[in-house]
Amino acid sequence: MFDFLRKQFIDVIEWLEQPGELAWRVPFADREIQHGAQLTVREGQIATFVNEGRIADYFGPGLHTLETANLPLLSNLMNWDKAFKSPFKSDVVFLSLKEQHGLKWGTAQPVTVRDAEFGALRLRAFGSYSFRVNEVAPFVSRVLGTLEGVAVASLEPQLRAAIQTAMATALGGSGIAFLDLAANQQALSDRIKAEVDKAFAQWGLTCLSFYVESVSLPDEVQAHLDKASSMRVLGDLGNYTRFQAAEALEDAANQDGGGIAGIGAGVAAATALGGAMAQGLGQSAGAASLPAEDPLATIEKLHKLVALGALSQQEFDAKKAELLARIR
Repeated sequence: MFDFLRKQFIDVIEWLEQPGELAWRVPFADREIQHGAQLTVREGQIATFVNEGRIADYFGPGLHTLETANLPLLSNLMNWDKAFKSPFKSDVVFLSLKEQHGLKWGTAQPVTVRDAEFGALRLRAFGSYSFRVNEVAPFVSRVLGTLEGVAVASLEPQLRAAIQTAMATALGGSGIAFLDLAANQQALSDRIKAEVDKAFAQWGLTCLSFYVESVSLPDEVQAHLDKASSMRVLGDLGNYTRFQAAEALEDAANQDGGGIAGIGAGVAAATALGGAMAQGLGQSAGAASLPAEDPLATIEKLHKLVALGALSQQEFDAKKAELLARIR
């Protein structure tokens, strides 16, 4: 009895949407709407009447009186007489046409693309995007259906999957090398946005903005790329050896309990590595070997290591004798 009485007095229909809400179906008792009811549609909204699964009429922003005279499509569907005054049955659905912004996207798994320089690469990317409802009919039929409402949070997993597919398509056909992506980030964003917009259109949505904030390689690939970049920056093997020695000194200084012995071991390891690389480079290239260091200068350096405690006197004497034998 209470539901029966309540539905007789429903004369104002409106929707005060909350952030993140896309659609809301007005919960009328027995789906009966009073003839002459007032429908209030606010800016950024649209109200649509759905009769037996078919969209009958639309109402834009403003105050509307629901009568058969201003419901022509619904009146024709129901074969109503113009003088019909009884409650009529139909679903009223409010849709938000506002931009839904500040949404994040990212690749759950790396996307494999063919790079112009490195060949097959597995890339990760993330960024932000925004969208809004653009076409009512596909949104109501393919997204809302018989649901009481739709929120952005419920759509996001589906939208992110579409974005990942669109990103793979855009990156694969861009022809832009990975190292040039940063310089072409805006063009890349526009290219992916065009693919995303095509995917969103099937649900009656449009992508208003799309930004690629970062594109990165897997950690192990990035480590190799960083090492190669370091070699190119250093330029020659002598600089590389000095770089390795400096790193060894820093590592040894940071080790607890390593002390002077740790420093000496790091220097020795770096020197040995540099010598081995120089020898291998000379043999493979068949070119003139790097100029040898002055034995007297080497003895002086070794003597400093003895003073620091990094070399024993016995080790120093043996190395000194070897070096002096070269200049006799």
